[in-house]
Amino acid sequence: MQEHPLWRRLLAELLGSAFLSAVVIGSGIAAQRLSPASPGLELFENAAVTAVGLFAIILMFGPVSGGHFNPVVSFVDAAFGGISWRDACAYLPVQVAGCTLGALTANVMFGIAAISISTKDRASGPHFLSEIIATLGLLLVIFSLARSDRSRMAPAAVGAYIGAAYWFTSSTSFANPAISVGRMFSNTFAGIAPGSVPLFVGAQVVGGLVATGLIKALYPSVGSEEAAKIVVPHRDRTRSETDGHPQPHVPLPTEAQ
Repeated sequence: MQEHPLWRRLLAELLGSAFLSAVVIGSGIAAQRLSPASPGLELFENAAVTAVGLFAIILMFGPVSGGHFNPVVSFVDAAFGGISWRDACAYLPVQVAGCTLGALTANVMFGIAAISISTKDRASGPHFLSEIIATLGLLLVIFSLARSDRSRMAPAAVGAYIGAAYWFTSSTSFANPAISVGRMFSNTFAGIAPGSVPLFVGAQVVGGLVATGLIKALYPSVGSEEAAKIVVPHRDRTRSETDGHPQPHVPLPTEAQ
């Protein structure tokens, strides 16, 4: 199985992160306009669109890059050998740039200034705890599916988890440092004040560290083979990336049984 070249994976992460940010922020703006003075309905609309949008985005770009769109996912994947540390470091700025680009695009699509810095303060103890739990849960979902050879279910499972976490966490489950940065560029329903971003990112990093320990405890056999399927399998089995010529198909262990 050959990995896609790094430039192609970075492009997929850039586009996927941009679409994700545009979905989150655009649906937040639409919800605010269509359901004014109804915060519960606004949140439901924002959560539902984010859940189904994330499902589609992972399907679009996951086969190329794995569909991370999230630095914490990338670095935890690197810790288990799914991608190299070098590649995880390369993913990070692309994911942040993509989420920022998506935020600016969503603003323009709805006729507001491309850059409108959010004033929505979200920094509090409950928000910090919520982001730890949201990030922890996301990683446990992803790695449990990879460990049990159910990575093909990840797009639906990840979308469902994030949609649910919008409601059971007080932070509305950012669970992603890149989207936390991107959302501060939109002074709308889904925005976050710049002063709240460090707390969110710190909590997400803590959630990633806790998740790494729990994954090792729950699934001690997780190694590079399973981690390579995060979020979805993303290696090209039919074409060499060095010479571009089709290669003979080698049966996988599950195919030989």
